[in-house]
Amino acid sequence: MTTDPIADFFVRIKNAQAVKSEKIDVPASRIKTELARCLKEQGFIQNYKLISDRKQGILRIYMKYVSKKPVLMGFKRVSSPGHRTYSSWSEIPRPRGGLGVAIVSTSRGLKTDAECRYENLGGEVLCIIW
Repeated sequence: MTTDPIADFFVRIKNAQAVKSEKIDVPASRIKTELARCLKEQGFIQNYKLISDRKQGILRIYMKYVSKKPVLMGFKRVSSPGHRTYSSWSEIPRPRGGLGVAIVSTSRGLKTDAECRYENLGGEVLCIIW
């Protein structure tokens, strides 16, 4: 059992990219499904599918590669279970000079940094992806 399921989610993706796997399966949860939705919208993964089983379900993620190199180059966990990081909409970081994406947990669900600035929403900065 992991204490940080979001970091575990990204480490599984990173490990799958290291061996050039075309898909991975992770235990499903609402936050992981929303993270996969954000990753797909931003073009970091090809697709995702929620597979039901008799337990919590499985989230299948289809990886995306360009010229045999992974599109998702890296991630940084900003807010962790032991150290929560909150920002107002004007203080949300612009990762890699706008080339990366910050995922923010808001009162209206998970949003990217650009969506938060557009809607004037703040929240917990979960991670930065590039």
